[in-house]
Amino acid sequence: MNAFLIASVILVAILVIWLALQSLQGRQKSGAIESQMNELRRDLQTIATSQARSTGQLETIAKSVAQRLDSVAPALQDAIKNSAQITGQMTSDAQTKMADELKSTREQISQIQRQLGEVQEAGKQMSQTAQTLEGILGGAKSRGSLGEVTLEGLLNDSLASAQYVMQYRFSSGETADTVIKLRDKKLMAIDSKFPLDAYRRIATEGEEARRAFATAVKGHADAISKKYIVPDESTLDVALMFVPSESVYYELLQTSDNKGQPLDAYCRDQHVIAVSPNTLYAHLHVIALGLRGMQMEENAKQLLASLSGMEKQLEKFADKFATLGTHLKNAQQSYSESDKLFEKAQNNLQTMLGAGVPELPFENPPAALPFPPEASAKKSA
Repeated sequence: MNAFLIASVILVAILVIWLALQSLQGRQKSGAIESQMNELRRDLQTIATSQARSTGQLETIAKSVAQRLDSVAPALQDAIKNSAQITGQMTSDAQTKMADELKSTREQISQIQRQLGEVQEAGKQMSQTAQTLEGILGGAKSRGSLGEVTLEGLLNDSLASAQYVMQYRFSSGETADTVIKLRDKKLMAIDSKFPLDAYRRIATEGEEARRAFATAVKGHADAISKKYIVPDESTLDVALMFVPSESVYYELLQTSDNKGQPLDAYCRDQHVIAVSPNTLYAHLHVIALGLRGMQMEENAKQLLASLSGMEKQLEKFADKFATLGTHLKNAQQSYSESDKLFEKAQNNLQTMLGAGVPELPFENPPAALPFPPEASAKKSA
Protein backbone atom coordinates (compact mmCIF):
# COMPACT_ATOMS: atom_id res chain seq x y z
CA MET A 1 0.00 0.00 0.00
CA ASN A 2 2.96 2.39 0.83
CA ALA A 3 4.58 1.65 -2.52
CA PHE A 4 1.34 2.58 -4.19
CA LEU A 5 1.28 5.91 -2.33
CA ILE A 6 4.89 6.65 -3.22
CA ALA A 7 4.21 5.90 -6.85
CA SER A 8 1.18 8.15 -6.70
CA VAL A 9 3.22 10.98 -5.18
CA ILE A 10 5.91 10.62 -7.83
CA LEU A 11 3.30 10.64 -10.52
CA VAL A 12 1.74 13.77 -9.08
CA ALA A 13 5.15 15.48 -8.90
CA ILE A 14 5.80 14.62 -12.49
CA LEU A 15 2.46 16.05 -13.43
CA VAL A 16 3.21 19.25 -11.49
CA ILE A 17 6.51 19.65 -13.25
CA TRP A 18 4.85 19.00 -16.53
CA LEU A 19 2.19 21.57 -15.77
CA ALA A 20 4.80 24.08 -14.72
CA LEU A 21 6.52 23.66 -18.00
CA GLN A 22 3.25 24.10 -19.76
CA SER A 23 2.60 27.30 -17.81
CA LEU A 24 5.86 28.65 -18.98
CA GLN A 25 4.99 27.86 -22.52
CA GLY A 26 1.63 29.51 -22.46
CA ARG A 27 0.03 31.86 -20.11
CA GLN A 28 -3.30 31.28 -21.74
CA LYS A 29 -3.48 27.86 -20.15
CA SER A 30 -2.73 28.95 -16.63
CA GLY A 31 -6.34 28.84 -15.50
CA ALA A 32 -6.84 25.29 -16.74
CA ILE A 33 -3.64 24.17 -15.15
CA GLU A 34 -4.57 25.72 -11.84
CA SER A 35 -7.90 23.93 -11.88
CA GLN A 36 -6.19 20.70 -12.70
CA MET A 37 -3.80 21.28 -9.85
CA ASN A 38 -6.74 21.74 -7.53
CA GLU A 39 -8.28 18.51 -8.72
CA LEU A 40 -4.96 16.76 -8.19
CA ARG A 41 -4.82 18.14 -4.66
CA ARG A 42 -8.29 16.81 -3.97
CA ASP A 43 -7.30 13.44 -5.40
CA LEU A 44 -4.23 13.38 -3.21
CA GLN A 45 -6.33 14.17 -0.17
CA THR A 46 -8.81 11.39 -1.13
CA ILE A 47 -5.96 8.92 -1.57
CA ALA A 48 -4.50 9.92 1.77
CA THR A 49 -7.88 9.50 3.44
CA SER A 50 -8.32 6.09 1.82
CA GLN A 51 -4.87 5.09 2.93
CA ALA A 52 -5.69 6.04 6.50
CA ARG A 53 -8.91 4.08 6.39
CA SER A 54 -7.10 1.10 4.88
CA THR A 55 -4.48 1.28 7.55
CA GLY A 56 -7.17 1.24 10.23
CA GLN A 57 -8.91 -1.74 8.61
CA LEU A 58 -5.64 -3.62 8.39
CA GLU A 59 -5.01 -3.01 12.08
CA THR A 60 -8.54 -4.26 12.87
CA ILE A 61 -8.05 -7.40 10.74
CA ALA A 62 -4.69 -8.04 12.37
CA LYS A 63 -6.24 -7.80 15.84
CA SER A 64 -9.08 -10.14 14.82
CA VAL A 65 -6.66 -12.65 13.37
CA ALA A 66 -4.53 -12.52 16.50
CA GLN A 67 -7.60 -13.10 18.69
CA ARG A 68 -8.68 -16.02 16.54
CA LEU A 69 -5.21 -17.50 16.65
CA ASP A 70 -5.25 -17.19 20.42
CA SER A 71 -8.59 -19.04 20.56
CA VAL A 72 -7.50 -21.70 18.07
CA ALA A 73 -4.20 -22.48 19.77
CA PRO A 74 -5.75 -24.43 22.74
CA ALA A 75 -7.99 -26.35 20.36
CA LEU A 76 -4.96 -27.22 18.27
CA GLN A 77 -3.10 -28.38 21.36
CA ASP A 78 -6.10 -30.55 22.41
CA ALA A 79 -6.37 -31.91 18.89
CA ILE A 80 -2.67 -32.77 18.91
CA LYS A 81 -3.09 -34.58 22.24
CA ASN A 82 -6.18 -36.46 20.99
CA SER A 83 -4.37 -37.29 17.77
CA ALA A 84 -1.50 -38.75 19.73
CA GLN A 85 -3.92 -40.86 21.79
CA ILE A 86 -5.82 -42.00 18.69
CA THR A 87 -2.58 -42.79 16.93
CA GLY A 88 -1.45 -44.86 19.89
CA GLN A 89 -4.77 -46.72 20.03
CA MET A 90 -4.70 -47.33 16.29
CA THR A 91 -1.12 -48.58 16.54
CA SER A 92 -2.09 -50.93 19.37
CA ASP A 93 -5.12 -52.21 17.46
CA ALA A 94 -3.06 -52.66 14.31
CA GLN A 95 -0.44 -54.63 16.22
CA THR A 96 -3.17 -56.84 17.75
CA LYS A 97 -4.77 -57.46 14.36
CA MET A 98 -1.41 -58.20 12.78
CA ALA A 99 -0.68 -60.70 15.55
CA ASP A 100 -4.07 -62.36 14.98
CA GLU A 101 -3.52 -62.43 11.21
CA LEU A 102 -0.06 -63.94 11.68
CA LYS A 103 -1.52 -66.61 13.97
CA SER A 104 -4.31 -67.36 11.48
CA THR A 105 -1.76 -67.46 8.66
CA ARG A 106 0.39 -69.93 10.58
CA GLU A 107 -2.69 -72.12 11.18
CA GLN A 108 -3.62 -71.94 7.48
CA ILE A 109 -0.07 -72.81 6.48
CA SER A 110 -0.16 -75.80 8.84
CA GLN A 111 -3.51 -76.88 7.40
CA ILE A 112 -2.19 -76.49 3.84
CA GLN A 113 0.82 -78.59 4.77
CA ARG A 114 -1.46 -81.29 6.18
CA GLN A 115 -3.61 -81.16 3.04
CA LEU A 116 -0.50 -81.39 0.88
CA GLY A 117 0.49 -84.46 2.83
CA GLU A 118 -2.97 -85.95 2.26
CA VAL A 119 -2.76 -85.10 -1.43
CA GLN A 120 0.62 -86.77 -1.67
CA GLU A 121 -0.78 -89.84 0.09
CA ALA A 122 -3.78 -89.86 -2.27
CA GLY A 123 -1.41 -89.50 -5.20
CA LYS A 124 0.52 -92.54 -4.00
CA GLN A 125 -2.74 -94.49 -3.66
CA MET A 126 -3.83 -93.39 -7.14
CA SER A 127 -0.47 -94.45 -8.51
CA GLN A 128 -0.84 -97.84 -6.87
CA THR A 129 -4.41 -98.09 -8.19
CA ALA A 130 -3.23 -97.16 -11.68
CA GLN A 131 -0.52 -99.81 -11.48
CA THR A 132 -3.10 -102.35 -10.33
CA LEU A 133 -5.46 -101.34 -13.13
CA GLU A 134 -2.58 -101.50 -15.59
CA GLY A 135 -1.85 -105.01 -14.35
CA ILE A 136 -5.51 -105.94 -14.78
CA LEU A 137 -5.69 -104.51 -18.29
CA GLY A 138 -2.29 -105.83 -19.24
CA GLY A 139 -3.48 -109.30 -20.21
CA ALA A 140 -6.29 -110.40 -22.46
CA LYS A 141 -7.62 -112.79 -19.82
CA SER A 142 -7.73 -110.05 -17.19
CA ARG A 143 -9.46 -107.68 -19.59
CA GLY A 144 -11.99 -110.38 -20.37
CA SER A 145 -12.70 -110.86 -16.67
CA LEU A 146 -13.17 -107.13 -16.29
CA GLY A 147 -15.62 -107.09 -19.19
CA GLU A 148 -17.56 -110.02 -17.71
CA VAL A 149 -17.79 -108.35 -14.30
CA THR A 150 -19.01 -105.11 -15.88
CA LEU A 151 -21.52 -107.00 -18.00
CA GLU A 152 -22.86 -108.92 -15.02
CA GLY A 153 -23.27 -105.71 -13.05
CA LEU A 154 -25.33 -104.13 -15.83
CA LEU A 155 -27.48 -107.24 -16.09
CA ASN A 156 -28.09 -107.27 -12.33
CA ASP A 157 -29.19 -103.65 -12.47
CA SER A 158 -31.57 -104.14 -15.40
CA LEU A 159 -33.03 -107.66 -15.40
CA ALA A 160 -34.23 -110.26 -12.96
CA SER A 161 -31.82 -113.08 -12.23
CA ALA A 162 -34.19 -115.58 -13.87
CA GLN A 163 -34.10 -113.66 -17.15
CA TYR A 164 -30.43 -114.29 -18.02
CA VAL A 165 -27.74 -116.96 -17.67
CA MET A 166 -24.02 -116.24 -17.25
CA GLN A 167 -21.45 -118.43 -19.04
CA TYR A 168 -24.03 -120.20 -21.20
CA ARG A 169 -22.61 -123.23 -23.00
CA PHE A 170 -23.89 -124.25 -26.45
CA SER A 171 -23.97 -127.78 -27.75
CA SER A 172 -20.87 -127.01 -29.82
CA GLY A 173 -18.91 -126.42 -26.62
CA GLU A 174 -18.65 -122.66 -27.15
CA THR A 175 -19.47 -120.54 -24.11
CA ALA A 176 -21.03 -117.09 -24.34
CA ASP A 177 -20.55 -114.63 -21.52
CA THR A 178 -24.32 -114.44 -21.08
CA VAL A 179 -27.64 -115.15 -22.80
CA ILE A 180 -30.92 -113.38 -22.16
CA LYS A 181 -34.05 -115.49 -21.96
CA LEU A 182 -36.83 -114.11 -24.12
CA ARG A 183 -40.37 -115.21 -24.90
CA ASP A 184 -41.08 -118.63 -26.43
CA LYS A 185 -37.75 -119.90 -25.04
CA LYS A 186 -35.75 -117.66 -27.37
CA LEU A 187 -32.18 -116.67 -26.42
CA MET A 188 -30.03 -113.65 -27.25
CA ALA A 189 -26.28 -114.02 -26.70
CA ILE A 190 -23.98 -111.25 -25.39
CA ASP A 191 -20.20 -111.61 -25.47
CA SER A 192 -17.60 -109.18 -24.11
CA LYS A 193 -14.71 -108.10 -26.38
CA PHE A 194 -11.98 -105.63 -25.41
CA PRO A 195 -9.49 -104.84 -28.26
CA LEU A 196 -7.40 -102.63 -25.97
CA ASP A 197 -3.92 -103.43 -27.31
CA ALA A 198 -4.76 -102.33 -30.85
CA TYR A 199 -6.54 -99.26 -29.50
CA ARG A 200 -3.52 -98.18 -27.44
CA ARG A 201 -1.20 -98.38 -30.45
CA ILE A 202 -3.35 -95.94 -32.44
CA ALA A 203 -1.96 -92.94 -30.52
CA THR A 204 1.65 -93.85 -31.34
CA GLU A 205 1.51 -95.78 -34.62
CA GLY A 206 -1.34 -93.94 -36.33
CA GLU A 207 -3.11 -95.44 -39.35
CA GLU A 208 -1.25 -98.74 -39.25
CA ALA A 209 -2.49 -99.38 -35.71
CA ARG A 210 -6.00 -98.23 -36.71
CA ARG A 211 -6.03 -100.85 -39.49
CA ALA A 212 -4.97 -103.47 -36.94
CA PHE A 213 -7.76 -102.26 -34.65
CA ALA A 214 -10.31 -102.62 -37.47
CA THR A 215 -9.04 -106.12 -38.22
CA ALA A 216 -9.37 -107.12 -34.54
CA VAL A 217 -12.93 -105.77 -34.29
CA LYS A 218 -13.99 -107.54 -37.49
CA GLY A 219 -12.48 -110.78 -36.16
CA HIS A 220 -14.48 -110.46 -32.94
CA ALA A 221 -17.69 -109.80 -34.89
CA ASP A 222 -17.10 -112.84 -37.12
CA ALA A 223 -16.44 -115.04 -34.08
CA ILE A 224 -19.61 -113.92 -32.29
CA SER A 225 -21.72 -114.42 -35.42
CA LYS A 226 -20.33 -117.90 -35.94
CA LYS A 227 -20.36 -119.13 -32.35
CA TYR A 228 -23.36 -117.55 -30.69
CA ILE A 229 -25.99 -117.14 -33.41
CA VAL A 230 -27.39 -120.68 -33.51
CA PRO A 231 -31.05 -120.74 -34.62
CA ASP A 232 -31.18 -124.52 -34.06
CA GLU A 233 -30.69 -123.84 -30.36
CA SER A 234 -33.42 -121.17 -30.21
CA THR A 235 -31.13 -118.13 -30.46
CA LEU A 236 -32.16 -114.98 -32.23
CA ASP A 237 -30.52 -114.10 -35.53
CA VAL A 238 -28.73 -111.24 -33.78
CA ALA A 239 -26.18 -111.04 -30.96
CA LEU A 240 -24.55 -108.24 -28.96
CA MET A 241 -20.80 -107.52 -28.78
CA PHE A 242 -20.12 -105.70 -25.50
CA VAL A 243 -17.17 -103.27 -25.54
CA PRO A 244 -16.60 -102.35 -21.85
CA SER A 245 -14.89 -99.01 -22.62
CA GLU A 246 -16.60 -95.89 -23.95
CA SER A 247 -13.40 -94.58 -25.56
CA VAL A 248 -12.75 -97.88 -27.37
CA TYR A 249 -16.41 -97.99 -28.46
CA TYR A 250 -16.19 -94.40 -29.76
CA GLU A 251 -13.07 -95.33 -31.75
CA LEU A 252 -14.98 -98.31 -33.16
CA LEU A 253 -17.75 -96.00 -34.37
CA GLN A 254 -15.22 -93.63 -35.99
CA THR A 255 -13.09 -96.27 -37.72
CA SER A 256 -13.57 -97.83 -41.16
CA ASP A 257 -11.86 -100.89 -42.64
CA ASN A 258 -9.52 -100.86 -45.64
CA LYS A 259 -12.57 -100.94 -47.94
CA GLY A 260 -14.01 -97.78 -46.41
CA GLN A 261 -16.86 -99.57 -44.64
CA PRO A 262 -17.52 -98.39 -41.06
CA LEU A 263 -16.89 -101.05 -38.46
CA ASP A 264 -20.35 -100.77 -36.89
CA ALA A 265 -21.90 -101.32 -40.35
CA TYR A 266 -19.71 -104.40 -40.84
CA CYS A 267 -20.86 -105.73 -37.45
CA ARG A 268 -24.49 -105.24 -38.42
CA ASP A 269 -23.89 -107.12 -41.66
CA GLN A 270 -22.74 -110.01 -39.48
CA HIS A 271 -25.92 -109.66 -37.36
CA VAL A 272 -23.81 -108.37 -34.47
CA ILE A 273 -24.57 -105.12 -32.66
CA ALA A 274 -21.66 -103.42 -30.89
CA VAL A 275 -22.64 -101.82 -27.57
CA SER A 276 -20.83 -99.86 -24.86
CA PRO A 277 -21.76 -99.80 -21.14
CA ASN A 278 -24.12 -96.85 -21.68
CA THR A 279 -25.79 -98.18 -24.83
CA LEU A 280 -26.03 -101.70 -23.41
CA TYR A 281 -27.78 -100.30 -20.35
CA ALA A 282 -30.34 -98.67 -22.66
CA HIS A 283 -30.76 -101.90 -24.65
CA LEU A 284 -31.26 -103.90 -21.46
CA HIS A 285 -33.93 -101.51 -20.23
CA VAL A 286 -35.78 -101.81 -23.53
CA ILE A 287 -35.53 -105.60 -23.28
CA ALA A 288 -36.76 -105.49 -19.69
CA LEU A 289 -39.75 -103.41 -20.73
CA GLY A 290 -40.47 -105.83 -23.57
CA LEU A 291 -40.26 -108.82 -21.26
CA ARG A 292 -42.51 -107.07 -18.77
CA GLY A 293 -45.00 -106.33 -21.52
CA MET A 294 -44.88 -109.95 -22.70
CA GLN A 295 -45.46 -111.12 -19.13
CA MET A 296 -48.42 -108.77 -18.82
CA GLU A 297 -49.78 -110.12 -22.11
CA GLU A 298 -49.37 -113.68 -20.84
CA ASN A 299 -51.08 -112.78 -17.57
CA ALA A 300 -53.89 -111.14 -19.54
CA LYS A 301 -54.33 -114.32 -21.59
CA GLN A 302 -54.45 -116.42 -18.44
CA LEU A 303 -56.96 -114.04 -16.90
CA LEU A 304 -59.06 -114.17 -20.06
CA ALA A 305 -58.98 -117.98 -19.99
CA SER A 306 -60.03 -117.93 -16.32
CA LEU A 307 -62.87 -115.56 -17.12
CA SER A 308 -63.98 -117.82 -19.98
CA GLY A 309 -64.05 -120.79 -17.60
CA MET A 310 -65.99 -118.76 -15.06
CA GLU A 311 -68.46 -117.79 -17.80
CA LYS A 312 -69.07 -121.44 -18.60
CA GLN A 313 -69.54 -122.23 -14.93
CA LEU A 314 -72.03 -119.37 -14.64
CA GLU A 315 -73.93 -120.73 -17.63
CA LYS A 316 -74.13 -124.16 -15.97
CA PHE A 317 -75.23 -122.53 -12.74
CA ALA A 318 -77.92 -120.58 -14.63
CA ASP A 319 -79.22 -123.85 -16.11
CA LYS A 320 -79.31 -125.52 -12.71
CA PHE A 321 -80.92 -122.46 -11.19
CA ALA A 322 -83.63 -122.43 -13.92
CA THR A 323 -84.30 -126.14 -13.26
CA LEU A 324 -84.55 -125.43 -9.54
CA GLY A 325 -86.98 -122.59 -10.28
CA THR A 326 -89.10 -124.91 -12.39
CA HIS A 327 -89.17 -127.50 -9.60
CA LEU A 328 -90.06 -124.85 -7.05
CA LYS A 329 -92.82 -123.57 -9.33
CA ASN A 330 -94.22 -127.10 -9.77
CA ALA A 331 -94.03 -127.71 -6.02
CA GLN A 332 -95.90 -124.46 -5.38
CA GLN A 333 -98.56 -125.43 -7.88
CA SER A 334 -98.90 -128.91 -6.34
CA TYR A 335 -99.14 -127.35 -2.90
CA SER A 336 -101.92 -125.00 -4.05
CA GLU A 337 -103.89 -127.88 -5.61
CA SER A 338 -103.42 -130.04 -2.50
CA ASP A 339 -104.56 -127.17 -0.32
CA LYS A 340 -107.70 -126.76 -2.40
CA LEU A 341 -108.47 -130.48 -2.22
CA PHE A 342 -107.91 -130.56 1.51
CA GLU A 343 -110.18 -127.55 2.01
CA LYS A 344 -112.88 -129.23 -0.06
CA ALA A 345 -112.58 -132.46 1.92
CA GLN A 346 -112.74 -130.51 5.19
CA ASN A 347 -115.89 -128.70 4.07
CA ASN A 348 -117.53 -132.01 3.13
CA LEU A 349 -116.60 -133.46 6.49
CA GLN A 350 -118.02 -130.51 8.37
CA THR A 351 -121.23 -130.77 6.31
CA MET A 352 -121.56 -134.43 7.20
CA LEU A 353 -120.98 -133.73 10.88
CA GLY A 354 -123.46 -130.87 10.87
CA ALA A 355 -126.26 -133.10 9.40
CA GLY A 356 -126.01 -135.47 12.36
CA VAL A 357 -125.55 -139.23 12.63
CA PRO A 358 -127.87 -141.93 14.10
CA GLU A 359 -127.27 -143.08 17.62
CA LEU A 360 -125.22 -146.22 17.77
CA PRO A 361 -125.58 -148.86 20.34
CA PHE A 362 -122.42 -147.85 22.11
CA GLU A 363 -122.39 -147.28 25.75
CA ASN A 364 -119.96 -144.44 25.37
CA PRO A 365 -120.24 -142.73 21.97
CA PRO A 366 -116.86 -141.81 20.36
CA ALA A 367 -115.49 -138.35 20.68
CA ALA A 368 -115.58 -135.95 17.77
CA LEU A 369 -112.97 -136.58 15.16
CA PRO A 370 -109.96 -134.27 15.61
CA PHE A 371 -109.10 -131.90 12.79
CA PRO A 372 -105.59 -131.52 11.52
CA PRO A 373 -103.69 -128.39 12.70
CA GLU A 374 -103.90 -126.83 9.26
CA ALA A 375 -107.68 -127.40 9.09
CA SER A 376 -108.16 -125.94 12.56
CA ALA A 377 -106.19 -122.89 11.62
CA LYS A 378 -108.23 -122.42 8.40
CA LYS A 379 -111.50 -122.95 10.26
CA SER A 380 -110.60 -120.38 12.86
CA ALA A 381 -109.59 -118.00 10.10
